[in-house]
Amino acid sequence: MDKAKPTGTPDGTVPDATGDSHGTAAQPGGSATAPDASTSPGTDTTTPPRPVGLTKADPAAEPLETAAPTVPGQAEEAAVPPATEPPATVPAPRAGGAPDAVVPAQQQAPAERPRPLHAPDPYSTPPYGEPGPWAPAPPVQRPVPTPAHGTYLPPGTPAHGTPVPPVPPVPEAGPAQGGEWGRYDPWAAPGALVAESGGGPGERRRERRAGRGRLVGAALVLALVAGAVGGYVGMRLERHGGLGTVELEQTSGQAGERAPDSVAGIAARTLPGVVTLHVSGGDGGALGTGFVLDGRGHILTNQHVVESASDGGSIRVTFNGGETARARLVGGDPGYDLAVVKVSGVSGLTPLPLGDSDDVRVGDPVVAIGAPFDLANTVTSGIISAKERPITAGGEKGDGTDISYVDALQTDAPINPGNSGGPLVDERARVIGINSAIHAAGGPARQDDSAGSVGLGFAIPVNQAKRVAEELINHGRATHPVIGVTLDMGYEGEGAKVGGEAAGGGPAVTPGGPADRTDIAAGDVITEVDGVPVASGEELIIKIRSHRPGDRLALTVERDGESRRVTLELGSSDPS
Repeated sequence: MDKAKPTGTPDGTVPDATGDSHGTAAQPGGSATAPDASTSPGTDTTTPPRPVGLTKADPAAEPLETAAPTVPGQAEEAAVPPATEPPATVPAPRAGGAPDAVVPAQQQAPAERPRPLHAPDPYSTPPYGEPGPWAPAPPVQRPVPTPAHGTYLPPGTPAHGTPVPPVPPVPEAGPAQGGEWGRYDPWAAPGALVAESGGGPGERRRERRAGRGRLVGAALVLALVAGAVGGYVGMRLERHGGLGTVELEQTSGQAGERAPDSVAGIAARTLPGVVTLHVSGGDGGALGTGFVLDGRGHILTNQHVVESASDGGSIRVTFNGGETARARLVGGDPGYDLAVVKVSGVSGLTPLPLGDSDDVRVGDPVVAIGAPFDLANTVTSGIISAKERPITAGGEKGDGTDISYVDALQTDAPINPGNSGGPLVDERARVIGINSAIHAAGGPARQDDSAGSVGLGFAIPVNQAKRVAEELINHGRATHPVIGVTLDMGYEGEGAKVGGEAAGGGPAVTPGGPADRTDIAAGDVITEVDGVPVASGEELIIKIRSHRPGDRLALTVERDGESRRVTLELGSSDPS
């Protein structure tokens, strides 16, 4: 292996700090030689030059010795110790004999190469190969940049090839110390980890603990939110079959009783006492309504509802709760269109209270309950639209025996076929009338006609119905109040005209009767009853039928163009 030649100019001189060339002079104490520039195969070319000391201009100064730098994370044995003591540097003489600037010992006379410290590697293990000329190369060595030969170095600056003074190694921060492996750079400047973490080890640990606390808190919040969302989704899936199911909002109902004077309150108190009647007989069947009069099983309805049962037919009663029972006909009167039936063996009946029809005023609210078109327990409401409305119904027999005369209450509460015989009640749930007829397109008609309601319904006043019902229950028949005259039903003038003769050829005025006692004669015209005008014979009958026998009436009578007032007491007749 060739020795390294001194670095200099082509003529062998060494430039000084000012750029002048001087000859090479050997100085006592040794000579400096440049390292061998040649390398053998496998030699690490990154091996730094052998460290040398610097000598100041003062010949008595001690040489400075520096150690090879230690890279953090490397083993201590990786550092290469100097093979020999660094040769002293001598000042280069200048003209005149004065010592010049310090000349590195590398530029002095070559010295004898020392022997290698160990034998060559028999296996030529990379990356080392054969050992270098001075010492084995470290496992990893970062090259130290050095100035070019001949570059001026200020005093105190390490010479060419001189390693940087050693610094204390920075301990590696592994997971056990809470460090971050990704931030460690073996070639970074010392203290880089401290600068990045923002402080010393204690502060870094506190920051890491605070960060972990924040992460734990965020995880807990996320877990709570996820649990709530999961619970809601589960509830939706269980109750509604999926998140996409449409569910409409609905307000909760208001439980509790309704006001007693409301339609709902009136219906709640009245329905338990209302029944539906299904009648069958020789003349066909009929459908109607009735209501309970007392706890003994008496039920009031219309005569035209149970008329077919008088020839041996049957009557089936259905109560509000759905219970059914057989009933028998107690008695009926076609002139009043009222009848009473009775059920036996039935307990828990709810009789309806009876009001006073004379106290009713036009405009009073009313409720009608019945089974229109066999729709049981139907409730309708309206008002009293008129009072003392004279109507006649029936007359299918042709002899006048089935005609009913009613001084009726008029209502706009919807009434239809099937409502006949049902109660018309006031705002206190008291019966004030019995629904009996409606106004059809061709005129007043019974409820069993095919025509529907047009808002004109008629009810028998309860005061008249009460008297008739009592007579039917007690005697099986009802009496009719009379004045003892036969009327001319064909008279077209105003008022009711007394006929010429009675049916069968008898006198038109019953001898000894109420009219005969007040000097009413055939041909007289009655124009008023108790000061109320009458327009026809039917209206006079209706006004008389609205009273009971024994009542006193004031009549206005015209004879030969003159009017006079008479008072008479009503008599009684047996309808049989």
